[in-house]
Amino acid sequence: MIMRPGQQLLLPANPVFIWFTLLSALAINMFMNMGLFGREAWTPDLLAVVLVFWSVHQPLRIGVGVAFAFGLAMDVHQGALLGQHALAYTVLGFFAISMHRRLLWFAVPTQALQVLPLFVSAHVLLMLVRLISGGVFPGWAYFLAPVLEAALWPVVSVFLLAPQRRAPNPDDNRPL
Repeated sequence: MIMRPGQQLLLPANPVFIWFTLLSALAINMFMNMGLFGREAWTPDLLAVVLVFWSVHQPLRIGVGVAFAFGLAMDVHQGALLGQHALAYTVLGFFAISMHRRLLWFAVPTQALQVLPLFVSAHVLLMLVRLISGGVFPGWAYFLAPVLEAALWPVVSVFLLAPQRRAPNPDDNRPL
């Protein structure tokens, strides 16, 4: 792959680290739903951010099937309509994988702007499923969540790519 100028060469991602971050994001989502914020409409979905991140950076390891499984886990935890989060996460994973080559050419702040429509579409899809199944409109604060998720994108990128970064001082015995 041709890299953009100034981009650092990354080490391969450790599969154990990928699954650890996904399971941690699931646990944080579950604790946020039960704890301090409850089920506030504006709270960001950290699992969706991490799923999109790994779908963009490791599309062969984290795909639509993984997104579907984590969506079912969120549906069971929240007691929501079964398949609601699974559908939204599957759509997120599909569109993240379909745009991953183009997205990686941009700087991280620009990537955040590019994934914002993905997060908005996932939240609109969740809201439509709720409304069709007889739920009530969650209020306009609901649309603050995708903006917060896009704002979290640079932070998540720094933390999740940190183990893959090479040493800044090259060794004379290493070719790269």
